[in-house]
Amino acid sequence: MKAIREQLIKKLVKGDFLSGQILGEELGVSRAAISKHIAALQEMGFDVFSVTGKGYRLAQPIELLNEASILTHLEKHNVTTKVEVHSLIDSTNSYLMRRLPNQNVPGQVCIAEYQSSGRGRRGRRWISPFGSHIYMSMYWYLEQGMSAAMGLSVVAALAVSDAIKALYQVEVELKWPNDIYFNGVKLAGILIDLEGQAMEPCHCVIGIGLNIKMPAKSAELVDQPWTDLSSAIGVDVDRNKLAAYIISALLKRLKAHRETGINTMVSQWQTLDFYLNKPVTLITGQKATRGICRGINAQGALMLEVNGQVGPVYGGEVSLRAGL
Repeated sequence: MKAIREQLIKKLVKGDFLSGQILGEELGVSRAAISKHIAALQEMGFDVFSVTGKGYRLAQPIELLNEASILTHLEKHNVTTKVEVHSLIDSTNSYLMRRLPNQNVPGQVCIAEYQSSGRGRRGRRWISPFGSHIYMSMYWYLEQGMSAAMGLSVVAALAVSDAIKALYQVEVELKWPNDIYFNGVKLAGILIDLEGQAMEPCHCVIGIGLNIKMPAKSAELVDQPWTDLSSAIGVDVDRNKLAAYIISALLKRLKAHRETGINTMVSQWQTLDFYLNKPVTLITGQKATRGICRGINAQGALMLEVNGQVGPVYGGEVSLRAGL
């Protein structure tokens, strides 16, 4: 089933009308089966329409993610790493986590056109329409151990910021612990998965979901304010090039993190911190704590001022919101 859908995708992205009858003959299934596969692709956000007597066609041509293209862009940055591009996957983070401990190499990347079970923090679903955004995960061996893992969200957020600034000369905003904003609404999210013992080196997978061009049908499913890069900056985004820039920036930041932690990155975070010196409400389970955001510390913890006292808030199931 997955193989047939992947073949259909490759045929449809060329932008021509394709007969259901001919598609069925080429793929060895009935015309009715083709119709069901097309319906499934439409559910994934693949914008296909049909015209009686002509067949199926994409509403707009899509430039698919391409492993060779991403690697070519990486070569220009003098970066060499393993990149896998998948058309259809459950979750890029889950894919790399399943391959632990011996099937990944540090810096290895999985990137997909569509995730059937994309995940956000706190168990939220990450809406992942086909061919619209960047869904990317990178494996990293964290020699410093889990105690250093909290800084990885800072590392990843700054890497996305680095890539967008380098390509489009615009600044994003960062929201602790793992969101990237543009003009005050969510543009991207980060999800860190870990496996290992608390005091020993551990495996980690860093997931990045970045909105590029949100289809209208998928937008209806998102339960929070959002933006996408294409409409935010008013340009057509080359996803292959941007993916390569993010991979390059993330590897550079991870290597710096391995040497010095996030010590050198704290001040950079502060300049982009959306809530810095603003009143906020920290939600932890059912508890709400009101205070003022004072940035982050060298471990990547939120520094929250409550009643004149500033103290660290470490990660976990917490959420930061505007206002008192």
